[in-house]
Amino acid sequence: MPPDGLLVIDKPAGLTSHDVVQRVRRIFDTKHVGHGGTLDPDATGVLLVALGRATRFFSFLSKEDKTYEGRIRLGFSTDTYDGSGRPTSAESAERPGREAVAAAMARLEGRILQAPPPFSAKKVAGRPAYKMARAKEEFSLAPSEVTVRAFRLVSYEHPFAAFEVECSAGTYVRSLAHDLGRDLACGAHLAALRRTAVGPYTLAGAVTLDRLEGAAEGGSASGFLVSLEDLLPEVPAIRLGPEAAARVLNGSPLALTYLSAANPDGPPFPTGAAVVRLTGPEKRLLALARPSPDGASLLPFLVLP
Repeated sequence: MPPDGLLVIDKPAGLTSHDVVQRVRRIFDTKHVGHGGTLDPDATGVLLVALGRATRFFSFLSKEDKTYEGRIRLGFSTDTYDGSGRPTSAESAERPGREAVAAAMARLEGRILQAPPPFSAKKVAGRPAYKMARAKEEFSLAPSEVTVRAFRLVSYEHPFAAFEVECSAGTYVRSLAHDLGRDLACGAHLAALRRTAVGPYTLAGAVTLDRLEGAAEGGSASGFLVSLEDLLPEVPAIRLGPEAAARVLNGSPLALTYLSAANPDGPPFPTGAAVVRLTGPEKRLLALARPSPDGASLLPFLVLP
């Protein structure tokens, strides 16, 4: 049976996210592997890689907020919005001060409309934008609403600005760098990027591919897997008795009587919870469920056989 679980990988520079998936497939000898929250080849840091049934949780994992640290190079913009691209402007004579840079970053915080970089995986009429950009075709990408919770200047020595950013899923840090340069009227691009967290998963709990491969040689690679039961720790969990567990595995709704029997000292399910985790008598994760519209039952929608 292929393994189930989530790997928090510390991706090195020079590998695509797909390259990481391929190496994990070889390490665990399974095809049931996928990644969430793509990192550009030059970027490093937290990449979530799921194995087996954990891949079914990507619709939730992909929505987690993300945290980054990195450097922005002021002075000119590039066609890719990072250091791998071709300059699209001459070196600017403008030398904005620290206060001006910090203030421009602050103006990019909050809910903003952000245009993706031309060299991105966004699709235009079914085609990836980066392929159209490479072919020098004319196209435009519609801006999307994203949330930048914090965009902080850590240090500044012209032309480099070190930063930290906390943002919602779907935010392009390359676009933040590009927009910062436009706001400062000097041009800018992303020079370095490291993702330090995806939701609750941080670099502190990440493993490098080299270490994972070394563990595999000793037969202990599975020790780095986050189990299904430990996924989505922010989602409330309800433990069920045998009869209720059997109903869940059949995909049947759970009336409040089943939940009350399992939780006699509390409410049937957490008030206001949009999603709950359902676990069996042995604490095995059985399913995710939502309250019914009338609040009278729970409706399993992701059942783990």
